[in-house]
Amino acid sequence: MLWSDPRDEPSQEAREVLRRLRRTALVLALLVLAGAALVLV
Repeated sequence: MLWSDPRDEPSQEAREVLRRLRRTALVLALLVLAGAALVLV
């Protein structure tokens, strides 16, 4: 870590985990919407 790096910057692994969680949440939200549409029709 360089002295010029911001201290509150998440690590590369943390950013990858957050990206994966965000993608998973989006997929789950789409599945829930599709399931709700099927139930309501």
